Amino acid sequence: MVDNKINNMLAEAFECVEDGNFDDALKLYDLTLKQEPDNVQALVDKGATLQNMGRFKLAINSYDKALLIAPENLDALLNKGATLHSNQKYQKAIDCYNVALKIDKKCAMALAYKGLSLGEMGELEDAIKHFKKALSIDKQYELATISKNTAQKLLKSIQEKESKIL
Repeated sequence: MVDNKINNMLAEAFECVEDGNFDDALKLYDLTLKQEPDNVQALVDKGATLQNMGRFKLAINSYDKALLIAPENLDALLNKGATLHSNQKYQKAIDCYNVALKIDKKCAMALAYKGLSLGEMGELEDAIKHFKKALSIDKQYELATISKNTAQKLLKSIQEKESKIL
């Protein structure tokens, strides 16, 4: 009976998020966590909602709680990395993606997200390698395709400028 109630609250919270009612979703996640403090899905979803609201510290706290309970939860790791990336903490984001890749070396999303953070750090050649690895796993992965093309154009542009200087 409790499981059904929890599942219903999580489904309702998801609907609130879909409708942009983040505050209502947070209330439902908090109610869920009051009844089941170790509900990893609620913690991850709460973190994602906070992330969407730009409340990065609170989002990371929620992901960290989930990771204390389930250290190998890919959703928590990827979302924490994405939040750190959004907060321009690229190396810490890469650390999250590296943990995710130790758990699942064929996680296309972790590879692509790591590529994004590497790109932001100016490591374009490494970024391109990660986008290509992601695409070797999921050929239809749009984020990896677009990011690889962008990084390649940027790298070419930098190389052309450097050759003009020399």
